[in-house]
Amino acid sequence: MKLLFDQNLSPNLVNQLHDLFPDSTHVHTVGLGTSIDDEIWTFATKNNYIIVSKDSDFSDLSVLLGFPPKFIWIRRGNCATIEIAKLLRKEFEQIKEFQSNKNAGIFILY
Repeated sequence: MKLLFDQNLSPNLVNQLHDLFPDSTHVHTVGLGTSIDDEIWTFATKNNYIIVSKDSDFSDLSVLLGFPPKFIWIRRGNCATIEIAKLLRKEFEQIKEFQSNKNAGIFILY
């Protein structure tokens, strides 16, 4: 399962979650650190990533364009990176189910 962490999330998540999501990356790592959402969306689609972001714009893109890519929307306010990592760890099984569900495009985490 490949996650693509957006600009509003720490690049440290890649290392912190490597054991569960070993093929994940951050937009900065793939040269998309200053890209617009449409470019990130296209990259994720072409490379089979699930986008992880706090940005509601990806929800809008999912409604307009459909999926893939799938989108995990983190709906927490300001919080430490370790809290995001714990949340994704806690929801790992549900994220696996989300990935395999052909009828789901957005997974919201609070």
